[in-house]
Amino acid sequence: MHTPKPLLPTAGVPFLAHMLAKAQAHGVRRVVFATSYRASMFADAFGDGAAFGLEIVYMTEETPLGTGGAIRNAAEALTCPQDAPVLILNGDILSGHDISAQVDFHRSRGAAVTLHLTEVEDPSRFGCVPTSPDGVVTAFLEKTPNPVTNRINAGCYVFQRSVIDLIPQGEVVSVERETFPGLIEAGQMVLGYADASYWLDVGTPAAFVQGSADLVQGRLESPALPGAAGESLLLDGAVVSPEAKVTGGTVVGARATVEAGASVRGSVLADDCVVGCGAVVVDSVVGVGAHVAPGAVLRGVVVGDGARIGEGNELMSGLRIWPGVSLPECSVRFSSDL
Repeated sequence: MHTPKPLLPTAGVPFLAHMLAKAQAHGVRRVVFATSYRASMFADAFGDGAAFGLEIVYMTEETPLGTGGAIRNAAEALTCPQDAPVLILNGDILSGHDISAQVDFHRSRGAAVTLHLTEVEDPSRFGCVPTSPDGVVTAFLEKTPNPVTNRINAGCYVFQRSVIDLIPQGEVVSVERETFPGLIEAGQMVLGYADASYWLDVGTPAAFVQGSADLVQGRLESPALPGAAGESLLLDGAVVSPEAKVTGGTVVGARATVEAGASVRGSVLADDCVVGCGAVVVDSVVGVGAHVAPGAVLRGVVVGDGARIGEGNELMSGLRIWPGVSLPECSVRFSSDL
């Protein structure tokens, strides 16, 4: 699999399609993509944005510029006035929060930047963001081992257009470690818009699978979902045997096949793949054109495009099979029943 994460098929469409559809629903009409890795694939996927009711333009980083440098680079394509708010979305995040309410909060307080904040069990993995009772951010503690709050940076920002111009152009800059702390130190108003709606960072395969399943099951509503919410989503040409069980928000890709007796739960089956008779696939990704032989078991696994998993294999616990690899029958087993 060589597709950038924001373009991975998620609940039947590229991941960013859900973000674009949500932004459009909240009144956004023009989007600037900040791209670098395999930049042309984004234009191939979304074109000029007309299919989403948007105008999309693309700005590419020749060398990685960090989160702040990427924002500053993309700002060259903005057309809004200096006193306008600019919405910035992270391409790794699924969120159910109210974008319009965040923008309104930002405007009502005359903030320089307003961050979406959410609460997590382990804030040490994220940017920890303490605030005063009225929502003013008092510090920005990026991935600290001793977090002072479980409220973290959720990856959606509203910047005043004029504030973006303060970021040095053409330099590697981190908004988390430089821009936000610098604004706070300078006495600029940085606000935190906190809520408890659905939020997920899909930066790992396990989280990606969970996000796709949550979208299919309707735990997070998306205007881009290509079908009704339910236990499964079958794309065009998918064939599922009536004697198979497909549940838990599974996506069955275009022309994919799930044979009799197979059990698939909470997984992403890509286009043209095959899950054989009696196979078990749970919380896993099966790549384009991959083949899972009858009786094989996959739990929490990523199978690359075109790979073949032979009979009698039991793959578990985050194992990843490289694209095109053929795993002979009974090569890997975790259970002690043999």
